[in-house]
Amino acid sequence: DTHQQEMIPSKKNAVLVDGVVLNGPTTDARAGEKFVEEACRLIMEEVVLKATDVSEKVCEWRPPEQLKQLLDLELRDTGEPHHRLLELCQDVIRYSVKTNHPRFFNQLYAGLDYYSLVARFMTEALNPSVYTYEVSPVFLLVEEAVLKKMIEFIGWKEGDGIFNPGGSVSNMYAMNLARYKYCPDIKEKGLSGLPRLILFTSAECHYSMKKAASFLGIGTENVCFVETDGRGKMIPAELEKQIWQASKEGAAPFLVCATSGTTVLGAFDPLDEIADICERHGLWLHVDASWGGSALMSRKHRQLLHGIHRADSVAWNPHKMLMAGIQCCALLVKDKSELLKKCYSAKASYLFQQDKFYDVSYDTGDKSIQCSRRPDAFKFWMTWKALGTLGLEERVNRALALSRYLVEEIKKREGFKLLLEPEYANICFWYIPPSLREMEEGPEFWAKLNLVAPTIKERMMKKGSLMLGYQPHRGKVNFFRQVVISPQVSREDMDFLLDEIDRLGRDM
Repeated sequence: DTHQQEMIPSKKNAVLVDGVVLNGPTTDARAGEKFVEEACRLIMEEVVLKATDVSEKVCEWRPPEQLKQLLDLELRDTGEPHHRLLELCQDVIRYSVKTNHPRFFNQLYAGLDYYSLVARFMTEALNPSVYTYEVSPVFLLVEEAVLKKMIEFIGWKEGDGIFNPGGSVSNMYAMNLARYKYCPDIKEKGLSGLPRLILFTSAECHYSMKKAASFLGIGTENVCFVETDGRGKMIPAELEKQIWQASKEGAAPFLVCATSGTTVLGAFDPLDEIADICERHGLWLHVDASWGGSALMSRKHRQLLHGIHRADSVAWNPHKMLMAGIQCCALLVKDKSELLKKCYSAKASYLFQQDKFYDVSYDTGDKSIQCSRRPDAFKFWMTWKALGTLGLEERVNRALALSRYLVEEIKKREGFKLLLEPEYANICFWYIPPSLREMEEGPEFWAKLNLVAPTIKERMMKKGSLMLGYQPHRGKVNFFRQVVISPQVSREDMDFLLDEIDRLGRDM
């Protein structure tokens, strides 16, 4: 039609500008399309189709210097042919850790969600940036819909929020937002003239709290770590004691960060009691539910976060238990007075013009510390659309049921010992090899047991049979931390994990 004809440029003679011949695009579209097609076929065959195959290795381990020799990492003056680029893609896949493998238990994320993967393919191809409606109309509406639903699950009638590159950034957003609410002048006047601001968090909190305090100029010495009980939960009485002490010393308390699902033990702080204290002292309550927030999707397990509706802000990462694909992390805020925008807005006139031809309230980028921002909500939205709320609930319930199965198996097996009875998907345990089973639990025993988990980890990595994390923790020697997330994981994988640890460690 006429419109299409107007859109097609007329051919013109080439011109020379600054030594460059200008004559149409220089990209070979046909060759590029063929490369994309062949690379996608490779990804499908070598990653997606093998993702659930337990006969495949979790990793093809090579030490750094050897891997440098195996990979062609050099960047050259001239480009390389497509067949060579495909070989490089093959090498990247071969030597990368297969986090989609059913026996990858190393982190708080795992598994392959097919719907999220398709969403990621789409957004990578479209290459959007989510700051204004004019450049990202669909993805801004998707983010709004997802945030609204997450707010509903927290138990708020209304609220605000934004997706960020990681739970650590969400925690930093919340800390800065709480400080802005406490002293709005800081945005223009900075730190000078402020009292000594102080915040409180669990001794089991995520390390991002210290990083955020450092980054924001609050200072790590002004982060008060509240003691926890034997299960890793913040003790409310200790929190209130520290608040009184800080006020007595002339400091200015402004924030309490509770944790719902600690990184190592999977502990959930008592939110109702902490909220009572925050109300008494007029403090902002932030809940880092990056890991444990997904339990809100389960009617059976959501009581773990009882009282979360009383929080002022919540960090929640759907890329963990709900497998939305890294990264997919939301900061949710109860306030609906545009506090996020007031805190972070810089009113860039070249981007957030107020005289646009559409409703500029959909230009949400001015409440972000970023300019360019990925459409991370789309991955979660696609998975939610595919599975429904009931499907996401089943994902949580199954993961926790498999965790319970593993706990009961650990209790039955000789040489395995739980650190504590878990309440979430973090199962922390020691493997005690035969040579130590008759030894008294004294300093020598613990010194020798400390060497067991690192040695077994090395052996499993070099064999490629599974990946499992370990760590020392608050006076306890190295132990394994197993986390169940992926729906591809079976009961047989739980049995294999314990069998393999025993096979790899029984000679120690």
